[in-house]
Amino acid sequence: MIFSTLEHILTHISFSIVSIVITLHLITLLVNEIVGGLYKSFEKGMIITFLCLTGLLVTRWIYWKHFPLSDLYESLIFLSWSFYIIHMILYFKKQKNNLSAITAPSAIFTQGFATSGLLTEMHQSAILVPALQSQWLMMHVSMMVLGYAALLCGSLLSTALLIITFQKDIIRIFDKRKDLLNKSFFFSEIQYMNEKGNILQSASPLSVRNFYKSQLIEQLDHWSYRVISLGFIFLTIGILSGAVWANEAWGSYWNWDPKETWAFITWTIFAIYLHIRTNANLQSANSAIVAFIGFLIIWICYFGVNLLGIGLHSYGSFTLTLN
Repeated sequence: MIFSTLEHILTHISFSIVSIVITLHLITLLVNEIVGGLYKSFEKGMIITFLCLTGLLVTRWIYWKHFPLSDLYESLIFLSWSFYIIHMILYFKKQKNNLSAITAPSAIFTQGFATSGLLTEMHQSAILVPALQSQWLMMHVSMMVLGYAALLCGSLLSTALLIITFQKDIIRIFDKRKDLLNKSFFFSEIQYMNEKGNILQSASPLSVRNFYKSQLIEQLDHWSYRVISLGFIFLTIGILSGAVWANEAWGSYWNWDPKETWAFITWTIFAIYLHIRTNANLQSANSAIVAFIGFLIIWICYFGVNLLGIGLHSYGSFTLTLN
């Protein structure tokens, strides 16, 4: 009874803080003048929420006497907790304003969905099915969820890089069209306008803005590659440990279950991403496109397959509770 009450308290506290943190995060993105003070409050809220989630997972672990990764609700909480860890690592690495705009919403909205009323029936854990009563539960599922979290964050960073890169290309196209229009005027007027434009350009902050934009692209490329590489390692360990567990539980290392099939597709997509990164002739935008495809595949593997409710992993299926 005590653990159940503590679990409800931690759930409500974390959800309340998340609601406040979302508001603070939106304000920090929209208002530049008071970002400093709000950003500190935002990070404190993230740390408090992370501690509440940690307490929630530990409470369920002690109360139900198994690692809290037995259903979709617990895995969503663990996924959100993993997002918070990645956010904290980037925060303590002093990568504050830029990358937190991607990692923080991932953690916030995942937890918001998990603790909302849509998964009410799954909030209460139950006795594990025989297939899950194994020591491999902690090893396999934790590695898979950590891998999903890292791959999702890395893919979002790559998607942001892709958007900024295409934005630069679009601006460059408009600049070329502007030059073509200028050629239709008289040469003397063009020369005068160009001289005037050069003076204005030297005084404008466009060059500084482009410098910071190129720095941001390099930063996104740097961190997306490292986070995806880490997620790929976790995913590989998770798939291998799952194969060993499947052999013990079902007598076969691989059964081409829908979950297993999509996990293999996910692994293949990000193996292609890492292979592209080894080719120095290809631009970072090429690997970013593959990472974006991988982002969609992960959600199909993690969330979409559960909607089917079929296969050997059907214990992870769910139904939405709509009021």
